[in-house]
Amino acid sequence: MKPTWLITGGAGFIGSNFLRLAYQRTDGRLVILDALTYAGNLANIKDLLTQPNVEFIHGDITDSDLVEKIFQNHNITQVINFAAESHVDRSILGPKAFIKTNIEGVFTLLEAAKNAWNGNFNNRLFLHVSTDEVYGSLKPNDSPRDETAPYRPNSPYASSKAASDHLVRAWNKTYGLPTLLTNCTNNYGPWQFPEKLIPLVILNALDGKELPVYGDGLQIRDWLHVSDHCEALLLILERGKVGETYNIGGNCERTNLTIVERICDAVDGLLDKKMGSTRSLIRHVTDRPGHDRRYSLNTSKLNRELGWTSKQSLDTSIPELVRWYFENREWAGKK
Repeated sequence: MKPTWLITGGAGFIGSNFLRLAYQRTDGRLVILDALTYAGNLANIKDLLTQPNVEFIHGDITDSDLVEKIFQNHNITQVINFAAESHVDRSILGPKAFIKTNIEGVFTLLEAAKNAWNGNFNNRLFLHVSTDEVYGSLKPNDSPRDETAPYRPNSPYASSKAASDHLVRAWNKTYGLPTLLTNCTNNYGPWQFPEKLIPLVILNALDGKELPVYGDGLQIRDWLHVSDHCEALLLILERGKVGETYNIGGNCERTNLTIVERICDAVDGLLDKKMGSTRSLIRHVTDRPGHDRRYSLNTSKLNRELGWTSKQSLDTSIPELVRWYFENREWAGKK
């Protein structure tokens, strides 16, 4: 019997990129569950929705009745959970939605999987996609965090993701649910909602708008191309050890200001600006509360056990991504 994958949040940024890769690599059935909130967009996957082995269901992972029916009606064998509220700024302004989706939603999925599979865990997997932010902020000379590092989340978003990670671990240890957990660094790539740093700066720069940078802009993030992330997830689904956690990172630490400046240079090159620089649009604004200074992940476990390494270069990807957003301005709500 062919597998049936439930991909939650499959119309979002990472979920839609994963769906495209999964469609190419598996002959199983792909069921997408997405609430289509502000960050979910059917335009991300519209070309796949006509395929016979792809089905879209509009709904929320917190809807236990709906989730249970999906498991029953589709004989789900794998769950890949991307569904999450994921923007730190939004979590500071309104944490309730993050508690509901990121904690209650994951609980609903875990319970539905446990009840539907009913101890028959052969060829079943529950993959939960999480974030490096659960490990908290690092100092400049701190070593990258590995999978044994303690959780020290500092924002409502990171705290809600940390809680969901603990639930996944508990359902594996208590009920034997075959889970896999991944923590990834900052993703970039096509179809990313324009509230995150890279697409926001690209679109503002293309429009000649100010480019806000929090504080001094020297916060450090590790950057991972979404295609590398999705390749890692497929590899973990295929060969990962049940019950384990895997860090996924790009080994590409950059300050936020460096990212903004490189985007400016790429926009200047695309628009053939001969006078002046888009860098003049950079504006340093008041830092957000509790802004973590640095994130960094040790990915040696994934490299060593499964042979995965990132392939995409941020430096070469930024000009390509600037062009993608320029050519897809209608998708981004621009004319």
